[in-house]
Amino acid sequence: MNNEDFSAAALVLLGHGTSLNDQSAAPVLQHVAELRRRNIFREVRAAFWKQEPQVKKVLAELTAPRIFIVPFFISEGYFSTEVIPKELGFPTVPSFILHPPSSWHYCLPVGSHNLMTTVILARAKEVLEKFPFPRPPKISDTTLLIAGHGTGRNANSRKAVERQADFIRALKIFAEVGAVFMEEAPFIKGCHETVKTKNIVVVPFFISDGLHAVEDIPVLLGEPERIVKERLAAGQPTWRNPTERGGKLIWYAPSVGTEPLLAEVILQRVREACGSRGDETQTTFY
Repeated sequence: MNNEDFSAAALVLLGHGTSLNDQSAAPVLQHVAELRRRNIFREVRAAFWKQEPQVKKVLAELTAPRIFIVPFFISEGYFSTEVIPKELGFPTVPSFILHPPSSWHYCLPVGSHNLMTTVILARAKEVLEKFPFPRPPKISDTTLLIAGHGTGRNANSRKAVERQADFIRALKIFAEVGAVFMEEAPFIKGCHETVKTKNIVVVPFFISDGLHAVEDIPVLLGEPERIVKERLAAGQPTWRNPTERGGKLIWYAPSVGTEPLLAEVILQRVREACGSRGDETQTTFY
């Protein structure tokens, strides 16, 4: 079996998972279904760290000669590069170990791949075109803000967001590009006050449309918590595009994890584990 033939290999897409929000697993299941449809691997399985089916159980059920574990995480952070690989027996990230009858390959997480730049741009473009007011705003008068969690536990959590902001800023598509965070400065709360342009598009750099993306960030952007909870209970979007704040119009996109382009990012991580990087070219926005 050569490096580009995965017909006898298994792919495990590994998410964090949680019992607190039923949307947490949705992006993993979405991309597992898509990659199964492509019929590239012998098996494609979903696995999680904090919910069923747990990754150790899934790995124990697989007998393929090669098993690729792709962490569906946003950054090379605490769980994806420290806790989980150590628990599974991987000495470093990325790396592989022999686990007869298979070789296990632990890949880098999807969120730090260069193609995530294209994913973020696709999300921004989609929300601006879907909700014109009455027409999409001029990109030359629009600021892109990439919203991350931020944490003092692992510096790489922040770096993944800042790295994407740097990449997109260099493309000179938007008037301004910035990284903002829930728990670190510069904060999401009040971010519109420092932006010079009339239009702002916020893309949450999160895997799922879970509690942070659909509740916490809309509140931090200025939507009353009561309104957010009422909309959520009614099954409505918790942010209305665009919403005016302090004379600025703010568009808020879905999380990056449900973007269909993520299926290709997952495949790129597998190819990298085999020493074949594939095509990492970025697509244009406009």
